[in-house]
Amino acid sequence: MTIEVKVPSFPESVADGTLVTWHKQVGDVVEAEDILADVETDKVVFEVPAPSDGIIESILIEEGATVLSGEILATLGEAKAGVKPAPAIVEEKPAAEPIASSNEESFVTPAARKMIEEHKLDARQIQGNGKGGSILKEDVINYMELGTQKTPPSTPMAAPETFVGERQEKRVPMTRLRKRVAERLLESQSNAAILTTFNEVNMQPVMELRARYKDAFEKKHGTRLGFMSFFVKAVCEALKRFPEVNASIDGDDIVYHGYFDIGIAVGSPRGLVVPILRDADQMNLAEIEAKIRDFGARAKEGKLGIDEMTGGTFSVTNGGVFGSLMSTPIINPPQSGILGMHKIQERPMAENGEVVIRPMMYLAHSYDHRIIDGQGAVQFLVTIKELLEDPARILLEL
Repeated sequence: MTIEVKVPSFPESVADGTLVTWHKQVGDVVEAEDILADVETDKVVFEVPAPSDGIIESILIEEGATVLSGEILATLGEAKAGVKPAPAIVEEKPAAEPIASSNEESFVTPAARKMIEEHKLDARQIQGNGKGGSILKEDVINYMELGTQKTPPSTPMAAPETFVGERQEKRVPMTRLRKRVAERLLESQSNAAILTTFNEVNMQPVMELRARYKDAFEKKHGTRLGFMSFFVKAVCEALKRFPEVNASIDGDDIVYHGYFDIGIAVGSPRGLVVPILRDADQMNLAEIEAKIRDFGARAKEGKLGIDEMTGGTFSVTNGGVFGSLMSTPIINPPQSGILGMHKIQERPMAENGEVVIRPMMYLAHSYDHRIIDGQGAVQFLVTIKELLEDPARILLEL
């Protein structure tokens, strides 16, 4: 009996995907739930599991092809009695050639291998994010986009890789995520009247509170106390006072949201993703810290689900972790506002007629001026500043 292997069902917000990698080949014996392939969408990567035990009879869709929800990718037949699945990586197969690595043996998929050879890259410099650390085509594309490839010391420096003093070009395809980010940024700037207001916050009170209780906090809650939880709690309180900042435009209507789903911008190998803290106002500091760390870890592994990155009423992004002193963040539509955090830097400040050194952070609030007036936007940011400079008010909801 032949069994069809199909593309997983996509949510309504996802039209199609790209078949990135085949982890099995024709003739391989598999067990139910073995991962056969990866399908990348503009939000997440779906793993395609084997629907049952069997042997792969045919592969109908090649790597790099666009696929639709429910499309047939391959067929399985009944495996002979006593035949067991082959290991995920078979050494003699050309489909996954081993590459020497300083850490562990890694493998390169055929599509990735082809790109590496075409662009004369060093596979040892590429971080593999596939199963067992294997290098995927997506990993090669991301590596080339970053432009950080280095030639090992034992290899002569090649001009096509360095671009130093040469008029050369390199053309690489955008990943689906990068294309979607580009589309949404253009959509945001084209369809919203975006303004940004700035302020600065003295981080000393939060830093002193964190230093005083961080050990006890981690011992009790099992997670470290960072700065992000204070900002999320301050944002939720400010949104309650200025509901227009938590609203969105739908046609000719303004939709005021009675809940506080905060998007947290997180970096991943595929690019920036924004998972959502649902009902963040009902979470305590420990729950927020633990959830954000979980988001960060799973973003690196490509394990975030579409439902975790859908929705949101307001977003927070922290460019300070990369050293940014000031920026103008772009709204994530259909949201109407985003808060930008930045680097904490000691600066001389005037207090009570004296100059003192304080750890200061610039804050940026970008907002949609179509529904948020300047007065409300400024007061919203001032509220966040006041709460952070007196963090006891966050806990007491004052």
